[in-house]
Amino acid sequence: MKLFIRLVFTALALFATVVLVPGIRVDDPNAWTIYALMAVILSVVNTLVRPILKMLSCPLILLTLGIFLLVINGLTFWIAALIAESLGVGFYVDNYWAAFLGALIVSIVTVVLNAFIKDDDRA
Repeated sequence: MKLFIRLVFTALALFATVVLVPGIRVDDPNAWTIYALMAVILSVVNTLVRPILKMLSCPLILLTLGIFLLVINGLTFWIAALIAESLGVGFYVDNYWAAFLGALIVSIVTVVLNAFIKDDDRA
């Protein structure tokens, strides 16, 4: 159930991103299936690709005291958008900087929304 709620929160964050970032667009802004599919794609990319990118760029992450993670977030967002575009989902990102801003907005919105979920793992 928590996974479903987190996917819904990610879809809402993607909707906010499309509204706020000029370089990110969808075929039909009212089609929630686009946001839901993109949320799933983004989750899969974050699960599979992001750890590899973090491992490969570990020295840069340490050198920049973690700020390079923002670059990795933008890159994973862009990769997810490219996958969505190739699958015909209808979610488009024009360039890396739009992806960078989009990843930043998605991160902020999901952190705020996830704060409302009670986590049983916390002591």
